[in-house]
Amino acid sequence: MNTVTTKDGVEIFYKDWGPKSAQPIMFHHGWPLSSDDWDAQMLYFLDKGYRVVAHDRRGHGRSTQVGDGHDMDHYAADAAAVVEHLDLRNTVHVGHSTGGGEATHYVARHGQPQGRVAKLVIIGAVPPIMVKTEANPGGLPIEVFDDLRRQLAANRAQFYHDLPAGPFYSFNRPGAKVSEPVINNWWRQGMIGGAKAHYDGIKAFSETDFTEDLKIITVPTLVMHGDDDQIVPIADSALLSSKLLQNATLKVYEKFPHGMCTTHADIINPDILAFIKG
Repeated sequence: MNTVTTKDGVEIFYKDWGPKSAQPIMFHHGWPLSSDDWDAQMLYFLDKGYRVVAHDRRGHGRSTQVGDGHDMDHYAADAAAVVEHLDLRNTVHVGHSTGGGEATHYVARHGQPQGRVAKLVIIGAVPPIMVKTEANPGGLPIEVFDDLRRQLAANRAQFYHDLPAGPFYSFNRPGAKVSEPVINNWWRQGMIGGAKAHYDGIKAFSETDFTEDLKIITVPTLVMHGDDDQIVPIADSALLSSKLLQNATLKVYEKFPHGMCTTHADIINPDILAFIKG
């Protein structure tokens, strides 16, 4: 397997497909999934002539199930380790959900200062901050995230079925066309990863404040979000992030779910391509 070892000894698994001379696109996956969640995008952009790279976050997928370092600083540093190992330059970073936070933190703290980033795309992403605080009164109460932790600790296998079967893909909406294979693939990816990483990751994606990261990012950024996102509500995420970014384009998708990269790849992929080429 392709892996890079971080400074603290964690092996990060990655995929690297396509011509080494082509412009790279690096994908950052959501919680609690793996790089496999980007299949529909990686194959599409590979076919368009790009070099596509994706990694499994520490504790997720095929990366080391380490017991610590499950925070955005480590996530961004791990992504940087992959980028530097492959010497990726002029790269487009694409992040979904938690991966949108990771990509934002990486670009602000590593990629942009090193001059390695061309553009950023965040989809259904967690920035600026998910949890409700005095400074973020529109956020979700901490009890929402406590309940996620409770369900994970009680029966992770059941929890990882119920989330994709319900709100993640909006399969709980009246008239929704439910895909059991999509649910099963979500479950498969989740269960490969480590429970400790996933448990700690809830704090990382919900309580990290990305406000300062967003403010210092200058590269063109596409902010994509479904207005029926039941996991990361649009009003307290994309609508705010797009105002904090210096060079943002906001695209809102009517009735699209949180997992729209899977359910609506036929629409999402061409929109990302148009942004990259624009």
